[in-house]
Amino acid sequence: MERDYWLKSELDQLNQAGLRRSLRTVMTAPTGRIVLDGREVILLGSNNYLGLSTHPKVIEAAIHAVKAYGTGASGSRLITGNCQLYTELETRIADVKGAEAALVFSSGYLANIGTIAVLAGEGDVIFSDALNHASIIDGCRLSKGTTQVYRHGDVTHLESLLAQSSKFRRRLIVTDGVFGMDGDIAPLPDICELAEEYGAMVMVDDAHSFGVLGKSGGGTVEHFGLEGRVMIQMGTLSKAIGGLGGYVAGSRVLVDFLMNRARGFIFTTGLPPATLAGNSAAIDVMKSTPQLRERLLSNARQLKNALLSQGFRLLPSETQILPLILGSAEWASRFAEVLLEHGIYAPAVRPPTVPEGTSRLRISVMASHTSADLEAAAAGFIAAR
Repeated sequence: MERDYWLKSELDQLNQAGLRRSLRTVMTAPTGRIVLDGREVILLGSNNYLGLSTHPKVIEAAIHAVKAYGTGASGSRLITGNCQLYTELETRIADVKGAEAALVFSSGYLANIGTIAVLAGEGDVIFSDALNHASIIDGCRLSKGTTQVYRHGDVTHLESLLAQSSKFRRRLIVTDGVFGMDGDIAPLPDICELAEEYGAMVMVDDAHSFGVLGKSGGGTVEHFGLEGRVMIQMGTLSKAIGGLGGYVAGSRVLVDFLMNRARGFIFTTGLPPATLAGNSAAIDVMKSTPQLRERLLSNARQLKNALLSQGFRLLPSETQILPLILGSAEWASRFAEVLLEHGIYAPAVRPPTVPEGTSRLRISVMASHTSADLEAAAAGFIAAR
């Protein structure tokens, strides 16, 4: 239609720049190997880090919940959607996070935008890491406070900003725990020291570390032994837990405040009962099976060492996320397609998800990969180069 010609023009420009996105169809469960668009490939692009979405106990819990409660929530949590399964899930989350209470949102995105937008208002300032997730950035934009971005992981730069923040009423430091596109861990101990020195609140997004780091899988706060020093612990249930939803853990006062003020909580439908029950069962498995975390990180080291030994340029990740930097969006897209021809699915990540000139393959390893899978994956990278 003539009135949407400009949309096609925009898409053509994205295509020429190597930035146009499209959907592929996954035809099996997200394990180490999947059927993608009709062919079997090794999956290196999933956030199902521990493989819990297909664990028998998780599936059994979800099926039981469907039979008991049906398929949907029927409304927002403050109306009719607060299934009793929420209480069980939030109790588990608070326990793992070492917090008084937790509040589950329908997605991690909603948790971040809903929380940040109400924690900082007029006269307040938010200090945000330059590589924070888009949901944090959008939460800062929705807030009526001032946002100041500090260089990635640079606590010296953060301190210089804090030192000049005396004119603001309240200060909030927000950071990813593990950065989803780089795989590195935030310098959380240093951030907490600065926060305590300057009277700032700390909020950490543990989306990629919940279930992975820490003795019981609690994330970066547990990993660094910082219990009681981080006011707001946010995370997701859609990655290592293998389900859906976001959460905020902290004091009971914080949770009650968010329940009354966070629009991302108030104005959205509750999660399906099967999802709630599956999330709870997955947390139980995660806590009782530390070998899953050990296998995940061991698998990541195996593939990382294999690729580094062949001269591939990886960022210095300490986690299950291995970023292979390629530079231009066009080259990243092309390499991903060639890699797929060799039976390896590792999607290209391009701007605006990452900065210009740093397009990459975001390789994510899973506990469900076998050693043979990883050897075949390394061979595929070598053949595609």
